[in-house]
Amino acid sequence: MSLALIPSQAQQPVPSAAPLANPSAISPQVPQGGAAGSATSTFGAQQAGLNIVVLDPAHGGTDPGARGTGGIRESEIVLDFAIQVRRALEQEGFQVVQTRQGNEDPTFDDRSALANAQRGAVFVTLHISSTGLPGTARVYVNSDLPAAIGANGLIPWDRAQAPFLGLSKKLGELVQGLLAQRFKGSPDSVQTASVRQLRTTAAPAIAVEISSVTVNDRADLDRMAPGVADAIAHGVAAFKPSYVIPNTTGALP
Repeated sequence: MSLALIPSQAQQPVPSAAPLANPSAISPQVPQGGAAGSATSTFGAQQAGLNIVVLDPAHGGTDPGARGTGGIRESEIVLDFAIQVRRALEQEGFQVVQTRQGNEDPTFDDRSALANAQRGAVFVTLHISSTGLPGTARVYVNSDLPAAIGANGLIPWDRAQAPFLGLSKKLGELVQGLLAQRFKGSPDSVQTASVRQLRTTAAPAIAVEISSVTVNDRADLDRMAPGVADAIAHGVAAFKPSYVIPNTTGALP
């Protein structure tokens, strides 16, 4: 698949604590240039208004993502998909913030920091796979993360998703259910994986992956865009009444 998976614990560096600028933060802190910082985690569960979708067309710039025959590039296709997804979300009344508008390649941390700085947001990253049954779509949420609030009440940057996993799974199930209705052969339930882009996002966060760059004709993928956009927009709208700020006072759920 084209998703950036987290390496094993032995391979990955141990980051320091970093900003958790979630919707409950009074003064969200955004890491400068991906640098790590810290943030407190003493906020209570409360209802919050979901108004923003941070839309992340994956890859870009010198990173084309998955590549198929005939010059198909993941980074280009997801940018085109994002146009239709954005339009569908705006029709549902959401404000859309994109991590990239053109052929740039923001870092993982820059993409997460943009989402973490928003108030009342969810995060959706778009991918095209290098494998899988063509014409299908699947939603991923991050694998369970260990509780990681230290004695000083800080959540490490690479555990920012942990308090939001339950909400992410709920959002993912809603979107996946709609995708399964539209694209035969797609899974009925959300999938879990250690997705690098999701783990540092302090908001409900999902990865939507379309199969695949191995199609002979790019038009086969382009025809999927309206259905994918509709599923994401209606899934987020259905999720809106469930959006709350997780209670992470003292420990992660």
